[in-house]
Amino acid sequence: MSTETASGPTEDQVEILEYNFNKVNKHPDPTTLCLIAAEAGLSEEETQKWFKQRLAQWRRSEGLPSECRSVTD
Repeated sequence: MSTETASGPTEDQVEILEYNFNKVNKHPDPTTLCLIAAEAGLSEEETQKWFKQRLAQWRRSEGLPSECRSVTD
């Protein structure tokens, strides 16, 4: 039975996304994003959205602003 809901990826998909986020690249280029999406069985839009949210979460945990700004701000 699938636990997949309209609200987001399954546990297995999140595992793939987390692995890529932590071990491969926090800022995947379009080609890498496409490969990660294919591996996780998600659309590129869903994958990109997940990475964006995950990056904001990571930046907050590191004590950084959730959005990228220049160092001079």
